[in-house]
Amino acid sequence: MLLTHDHHDDNLDDAGRALLPSAGVVVTTASGAKRLGGGARGLSDWQTTVLEAPGRTPIEITATPCRHGPPLSHPLVGDVIGFALRWDGQEDGVLWISGDTVLYDGVRQVAKRLTVDTAILHLGGVQFPVTGPLRYTMTAHDAVELCSQLRPRTVIPMHYEGWAHFKEGRDAIERVFAAAPGDFRDSVRWLPLGAPAG
Repeated sequence: MLLTHDHHDDNLDDAGRALLPSAGVVVTTASGAKRLGGGARGLSDWQTTVLEAPGRTPIEITATPCRHGPPLSHPLVGDVIGFALRWDGQEDGVLWISGDTVLYDGVRQVAKRLTVDTAILHLGGVQFPVTGPLRYTMTAHDAVELCSQLRPRTVIPMHYEGWAHFKEGRDAIERVFAAAPGDFRDSVRWLPLGAPAG
């Protein structure tokens, strides 16, 4: 299980916690691994671990930077990471999961350091009444800007519905994406909830 952070209920709720013992390996932040115990593997930015199992292709997982809020918000929001996955047979780059992050220089490092084939982007433009206009995850505009640097073949939006603090739902995201360059529009794939996608 890849867990960008363990300490917010919208990312790991009680049902998710109940699943952890059956998940096999849990890869998360270094601080989260200490909290979770049970052999969870903790990573800091750009650290790597390898998942191995008999009869399966090993998967190399590298933690990528995240900042789950505005500058100086770390003491409030805590540690978060993204994940870059590599395995034998990949031809066009890594599978990258952004994690719950705003667009900032740490995330832009991904475009400089990795070739990304598929980008799974946590969006939603999260905001809270107590902090006004400050954002805690990327917006659709951020996604378009970031992908102009990443140039992924496939972009998969996620993390934009189901909670009141998501301020930018699918309709709003699609409006922004519709005005983006054609190569970006062609790369977007919306996944249906709870259903397999080919």
